[in-house]
Amino acid sequence: MTDAASRHQPVMLQRCVDLLAPALAHEGAVAIDGTLGMGGHTEAILEQCPQARVVGIDRDKDAIALASERLARFGDRFVAHHAEYDDIAGALARVGATHADGILLDLGVSSLQIDEADRGFSYAQDAPLDMRMNREDPTTAADILRDADQRELTRILREYGEERFAARIAESIVRRRDTSPITRSAELTDIVRACIPAATRQPGSNPAKRTFQALRIAVNRELEVLEAAIPAAVEGVGVAGRVVVMSYQSLEDRIVKVAFAHGTTSSAPPGLPVVPEEHQPYLRSLTRGAEKADAAEAESNPRSKPVRLRAVERLRPTPPSRLRRVS
Repeated sequence: MTDAASRHQPVMLQRCVDLLAPALAHEGAVAIDGTLGMGGHTEAILEQCPQARVVGIDRDKDAIALASERLARFGDRFVAHHAEYDDIAGALARVGATHADGILLDLGVSSLQIDEADRGFSYAQDAPLDMRMNREDPTTAADILRDADQRELTRILREYGEERFAARIAESIVRRRDTSPITRSAELTDIVRACIPAATRQPGSNPAKRTFQALRIAVNRELEVLEAAIPAAVEGVGVAGRVVVMSYQSLEDRIVKVAFAHGTTSSAPPGLPVVPEEHQPYLRSLTRGAEKADAAEAESNPRSKPVRLRAVERLRPTPPSRLRRVS
């Protein structure tokens, strides 16, 4: 198996480290890489923040194995935690900490999952329609295509893929599965391609892209996990702790944007002469809106092109009533 470092180019690597580093500059600092992947961001944090320990969370055991081998030279400064990335409390428990000083979430599908053809994430390679980030999860993409009714398929494609032709694709899937099961990525790609008029296709883009995104999100409950993970991350850092999140599609970025805006805005009624402390913002934005990869990175690493990076700093303890799941 090829080593992790040669298989993956982390997105906005130095920017992420620079944002987290001020919070990790003290003895015993704890960082959580909630989306460990192949360990590129964690490696940079451990190299550049020598006083910090990092707990790396991933639901994919293959990723944990590769990253753990890559990071073995750091000894007990790195600890792996097999879980979904909303399990901030479980990650802290692994190192006996009450809070983290920095948390990084690099959302979406990892290079490992895309590049391993048999995982079924890519519409560019024919493979079984699996798409599970955690191979121990019970439901695959093929299961959804087999079991979901036409209405549910339409909802998945429209909500998670923002697919304009969701109803037409869902109808074709149901009609096709009545004669033979849809179990491979090439079969699904052909079905989608036949449903999307050539005049509406974007040059150079596979018409099945949105359908594959939608199924991947459904299989892995990605938005549900994210809606729980953002408040968990905010609650999981102490005062002066920092949370950095990279999103790759609009549905993810909206959840992050709304949650961060909630924390950086006063909850007091407008016009109040004195704003009580419990209504003051509990987060401070470290970025102006969402940052993108620069032109050089976008050119050298195509997977960085859609990234939207947002970061905040915790200003004060958070009243439980102000923390909420964002939908």
